[in-house]
Amino acid sequence: MPSTRTTALRLTLTLAVTATLGVAAAPAAQATPSPTTCRGQAVDPTALIRYSSDVVIDAPLATIWKLQTDVERWPTWQPPVLTADRLDHGPLRKGSRFHWTTPAPATPSTPATTLGITSTVRQLQNHHCILWTGPAIGEGLRIDEGIHLWTFKKARNGIHVHTEETWTGNQVESDIPTATKALAGGLETWLRDLKTAAEKG
Repeated sequence: MPSTRTTALRLTLTLAVTATLGVAAAPAAQATPSPTTCRGQAVDPTALIRYSSDVVIDAPLATIWKLQTDVERWPTWQPPVLTADRLDHGPLRKGSRFHWTTPAPATPSTPATTLGITSTVRQLQNHHCILWTGPAIGEGLRIDEGIHLWTFKKARNGIHVHTEETWTGNQVESDIPTATKALAGGLETWLRDLKTAAEKG
């Protein structure tokens, strides 16, 4: 990623941004059949870097929701999240902000670094969906904006969790396959960790 412009959820982006830019193997990006939203807001429809995935978790919705929204406890069940701090108080809600960090291993074009992500909750519907956005910035690596969406729905055999995220920024867009693979790996890791933590109770 040769551009020197900084780019960053989410992601994030995402895990932290999503989550771990260095997962070695990741599935190919998946298409969502129809737009998924949280109170009418969605990921960036024009973003070149995107990924979505789903899992069914055999645990109460309240348990899953608490794990996902108790941001400061993320490091206790998500190994890729090094730190996580709320920047305001009270229950997570629209407008809430939080800062979290995650390692990003070296690639042929970027050094190993730690990404710092400052996320802002753009929409939230209790026990149904949450969408946050924010940049992810590390030494030699930047994502200008990650947009990360989560939805939670009751299913016959548990809770169906859907997640999708987009990244934008000159640096990550200079190598779309590598960035997409990193995003996919982070989201799959997050889903796996969420399922494991929730099903343990």
